[in-house]
Amino acid sequence: MSDPAQRIEWLRSEIRRHNVAYYQHDAPTVPDADYDELVRELQRLEAEHPHLARPDSPTSTVGSAPAATFSEVVHRVPMMSLDNAMNESELRDWGSRTARRLAEIGVSDVRYVCELKIDGLAISIRYEHGRFVQAATRGNGRVGEDVTANIATLGAVPHQLDDAPPVLEVRGEVYLPVAAFDALNAAQEAAGERRFANPRNTAAGSLRQKDPAVTASRGLSLWCYQLGEVVDGRSIASHSEALGWLGSLGLPVNPDTAAFTSLDEVYEFCTRWIEHRHDLPYEIDGVVVKIDSLDVQRALGATAKAPRWAIAYKLPPEERTTLLRDIQVSIGRTGKATPFAVLEPVVVAGSTVGMATLHNEDQVRLKDVRPGDTVIVRKAGDVIPEVVGPVIDLRPAGLAPWSFPAVCPCGRGAPLVRVEGEAQHRCVDPLCPQQRWARLSHFASRGAMDIDGLGESQIQTFIDLGLLSDVSDIYRLDYELILAQRGYQETSVRKLALAIDASKQRPLGNLLFGLNIVHLGQTGAAILAEGLGSMDAILDAPVDDIAAIDGIGPVIAGSVRAFFDEPANRELVERLRDAGLNFTGPERSTLPQTLTGMSVVVTGSLQGFTRDQVEAAIKSRGGKAPGSVSKRTTAVVVGADPGGSKLTKATELGVPVLDESQFVHLLDTGDLP
Repeated sequence: MSDPAQRIEWLRSEIRRHNVAYYQHDAPTVPDADYDELVRELQRLEAEHPHLARPDSPTSTVGSAPAATFSEVVHRVPMMSLDNAMNESELRDWGSRTARRLAEIGVSDVRYVCELKIDGLAISIRYEHGRFVQAATRGNGRVGEDVTANIATLGAVPHQLDDAPPVLEVRGEVYLPVAAFDALNAAQEAAGERRFANPRNTAAGSLRQKDPAVTASRGLSLWCYQLGEVVDGRSIASHSEALGWLGSLGLPVNPDTAAFTSLDEVYEFCTRWIEHRHDLPYEIDGVVVKIDSLDVQRALGATAKAPRWAIAYKLPPEERTTLLRDIQVSIGRTGKATPFAVLEPVVVAGSTVGMATLHNEDQVRLKDVRPGDTVIVRKAGDVIPEVVGPVIDLRPAGLAPWSFPAVCPCGRGAPLVRVEGEAQHRCVDPLCPQQRWARLSHFASRGAMDIDGLGESQIQTFIDLGLLSDVSDIYRLDYELILAQRGYQETSVRKLALAIDASKQRPLGNLLFGLNIVHLGQTGAAILAEGLGSMDAILDAPVDDIAAIDGIGPVIAGSVRAFFDEPANRELVERLRDAGLNFTGPERSTLPQTLTGMSVVVTGSLQGFTRDQVEAAIKSRGGKAPGSVSKRTTAVVVGADPGGSKLTKATELGVPVLDESQFVHLLDTGDLP
């Protein structure tokens, strides 16, 4: 649209529609990042054309009107929204504007408080003489929805506060922990139902249930972050003091809150959480920066929508919308057929995404995504990008559902077979070229034989040259022929030859993992190698002996036995033997098994151990060294610069926390200090 007035009206209409979907129905039609772009464009156009600005514009209002499902609650102190900073420049612009306003009132020293911006649902909770009496959603900032009965089911919400004032209203964020979200989705899949999209939407939908019992079953929790109305004679001078007071009353206050005196420190805090956002047991979408002094907050005041004394520094978006161009199927190293989305490239979580997994036929059907749809794409940290679902409102008329193909896409005509009781289809053609490429790529990967310089594209080139058919061919490569190819230099080919030769000494567990045995993962392969001690012992071991190894079990044992019973696989093993690969497993530890049955998590760096040495020290004494804290964790060892989430989780679960000297004592004796 070239006409600014028409564009402004269109933007207002779209934003209002999205507000209703988000705030009233807990079913947003676009990701937050796409919504933010619409709002920012509207703000820009209204600033450029002030005669077109209106007081009822979404840029001047908060949220949306309450839904009719719940009775209304009038907020005595309005629940405002926050302005956003999308990058360092915008954060510093806010700091400069604030500094100018402070200079006008004679304030020069500023203290900032930084809090994690929890990705949940804003809530107001009211106590009278220490007794919980009411809870309400934000709504449009002035009027919210009464969700008292539902909030009362949350274990994190105290029903009685000791030494509380006559009236205390506290603001917070109701959220769904990642573990609870994963458990809900596991139950959805088991029931053949569609997965929930993300923890935020699920939290909002869970809270706004007509039946409080449903809310109680979802595992919601709460962090408190602000005072609302307070009727009390005490004097509180700062926001940080208020948070400390709320915590002393027994209300949950997030521990990852910090105070700073400069925007450089604030920005450093923000960037640290960009890197560590997935270390937390809940989702965040930013950092909230507030001026600490309550007197200064009052002096700065607010716009019609947001306080001037606070801003939300938004983390890179992990959900965006884009066009689903096609759905194709890839064939993995074990023949597993996995549908994937071919997308119009879009930047998500700081990287460009052009493809995303769709898992299996059932998930495509449940999500009902179709080529030609506008879809929501999610990429969280290092997790493989995933299509969350379609934007139904934008679906073109007559778009046909996608059907899983009947034959392998490799072109050989082999059927794709779905075994009864499994979610996956598999190609049953042992000569499938896609399987061959995937098997070779897996064998050379870091978790298996770790052959530097033999990547996926190199493997395809060598297949095309007729140099690779199975993994044993890697050790018979014709380097003279490779050197004769365009683009290959003597130095790079020599490095490749040295990397291939070095891989012969990789541990037996790596070789077993590299052989593409169905159900045998990296950990199981290492356990199998140690349990039976050699490739020859594994080749002839009865299935019951394999299953008897702690950590293997009957399913893996049956798969291992079936693999080595195949004559072609045994011939492959002999070719690898002839190539000089290591067939001997690790020696069993002679150290006292002081940690048998124990699970020890280490966070941070220790002076006397490297990361690998810490894990080896635990495992060589019979213990386990998982990467996360759970109810089954025996102890958490804390070194320098620990991850906050593991320590927080240990505290929540009552897991003992040890320093390095206490860890050494545990290794030696098996006794907790």
